[in-house]
Amino acid sequence: MSSYDVAVIGAGPGGYVAAIRAAQLGFKTVIIEKNKLGGTCLNVGCIPSKALLDSSHHYHDAVKHFAEHGIEIEAPKVNFGQMIARKQGVIDQTVSGIKYLMDKNKIDVLEGTGAFKDATHIVVTAADGSTQEIEAKYTIIATGSVSSELPFAPTDGTRIITSTEALELPEVPKHLIVIGGGVIGLELGSVYLRLGSEVTVVEYADRVIPGMDGALSKELTKILKKQGMKFHTSTGVTSVTNNGDSVTLTATSKKGEELTIEGDYALVAVGRRAFTGSLGLENVGIEVDERGRIKTNGHLQTNVANIYAIGDVVAGAMLAHKAEEEGTLVAEYLAGQKPHINYNLIPGVVYTWPEVSGVGQTEEQLKEAGVEFKSGTFKFAALGRARASMDTDGFVKILADKNTDEILGMHIIGARAADLIAEGVTAMEFRASAEDLTRMSHAHPTFSEAIKEAALAATDNRAIHA
Repeated sequence: MSSYDVAVIGAGPGGYVAAIRAAQLGFKTVIIEKNKLGGTCLNVGCIPSKALLDSSHHYHDAVKHFAEHGIEIEAPKVNFGQMIARKQGVIDQTVSGIKYLMDKNKIDVLEGTGAFKDATHIVVTAADGSTQEIEAKYTIIATGSVSSELPFAPTDGTRIITSTEALELPEVPKHLIVIGGGVIGLELGSVYLRLGSEVTVVEYADRVIPGMDGALSKELTKILKKQGMKFHTSTGVTSVTNNGDSVTLTATSKKGEELTIEGDYALVAVGRRAFTGSLGLENVGIEVDERGRIKTNGHLQTNVANIYAIGDVVAGAMLAHKAEEEGTLVAEYLAGQKPHINYNLIPGVVYTWPEVSGVGQTEEQLKEAGVEFKSGTFKFAALGRARASMDTDGFVKILADKNTDEILGMHIIGARAADLIAEGVTAMEFRASAEDLTRMSHAHPTFSEAIKEAALAATDNRAIHA
C-alpha cells in the first residue's frame, strides 16, 4: 500500500492547484481523478466555452464589422466542425499542461474514483473495476459540481441538454432555448447567437445575472437584446418536451401568462450542485448541509480533523479561481503557515461581449445593509480606445464609502471587463480609496482609463472626460 502526506480527490482547478502547492511545500502528494486532469473547468466548462466564445466573436466581427474597418472579404461561412475541433485542441493542450505540472512537481496521478474506507485510507476504483488502496495523512476533497436538473425538464443529452452537450452539438441550432439567465446560459447563448441561431432565454428571476449589480444586469439585457437575444424574465418553466427533432417548452409568467416556445434544442442552465456521491462520506461521518455541500470551518477543515474540502463542494461561489485560492490555503495551512482568503474580493465574470465583471458589494447589498455610499460611473463610449476598436458599449461603476472614501465595490460591463476587474481586486485588497485610484496614472489610450474616470466621478463628481 502506498502512503502519502496529502491525497487530493479531484483534479479540477482547485484540486490540481492544491496538489501543486502541497508538493511545493514538501508533502508527498497524490491526486485522484476519475475522468481527465483539469476537471469540469478545463474539459467541459471554462476553457472550451471561452474557445467557442472567441471563435464565434471572430465570426461575428467578420460579418458585422470588417467592412467598417476597411476589410473587404467574401461573405464568411461557419465551419462548425473546425470550430469544435479547435476547441478540442485548446482543451488537449491545456490538459497536457496540467500533466506536465504533475510530473514536474513529482505528484502521483491515480486514474479512478476515490472513496473513503476510513479517515486515512482511500480506495481508488479504476474504469475497468480494478481497485487499489492508499493511505493518506491528510485528504483534500475537490470533486467539484455537476449541472443541476429540473424535475419538469429532465435532460436527455440530445435535445434537452446541459452545458456539456452544448459544447459538442452536431450543428448550429436554428433556435436555442436557454433555461436560466445566469453566466452559463448567457455565455453559451451568446456563442450560438453570433453563429446565427435564434436564442430565447427564460429566467425565473426578474432579471438576468441576478447575483450581480442591478445596473450591470440592466445594461447587459439592453445590449444582448440589441444583438438579437430574446428574454422572458419573471417566468417559470413548467415543462420541456423532446419531440424527436425539436423541443417544446411551456412556461408561466409571474403575472399568470402562459407561454409556449418551439425550438430545436433546450439548454438547461439553472446552476450547479456539489458532487459528493461517490466519496463514501458516510464511511467517515463527514457532515453535509441541506444543499449537499460539505460543511467546513474557516480553515476548510471538515468535522473529520484530517480531511478538508474546497471548491464547488463547499459553500460559496462556484468559481474556478475561488477553488484555486482555497486549494492553496489548505496546503499552506497544513504546512503551518497562516494564509487567508477575503471572499468579498473573489471577482465574478460573465464572458459575453461585452464582458461583465464585479467585485465587492453591489449597490443593492449596500442599500440592504444600510451603508452610506457614493457612486461614480463612466461610460466606455467616452473613451478614445473604445471608439478606436468599436467597443463603446458599457461602463465602469465604482461604489465607495460616503464617509471614508474606501472602495466597497467595482462593477464593469464593457470590453476586457474580465481583465480590468483585477484592478478593483488589487485596490480593495489594500483598502484603497476612490481618491487613490484618481492619483494613479493610467496609460492612454486604454480601457483602464474608464476605471480612473469612474473613481473621479465617485470623488466629488469630477470625471474629466464625462
